[in-house]
Amino acid sequence: MQITFTVTDLACSACVATITQAIHSFDAQAKITANPETKLVQIDSTLSTAILQAAITEAGYTVAENANP
Repeated sequence: MQITFTVTDLACSACVATITQAIHSFDAQAKITANPETKLVQIDSTLSTAILQAAITEAGYTVAENANP
């Protein structure tokens, strides 16, 4: 399932790396695309939206409320 989050404080490639590492700690097979310019993080994973959002939040980033299911 592909899920897209808006991560309001996604600012650079280091942020992308941190978020990618956090998600991979829950799902090593997840495919992640993130763009600091648009603040969008797209994740293709079998995990639930809640788990993926929690991984991003635990990494220190803010997820906007417009995540798609």
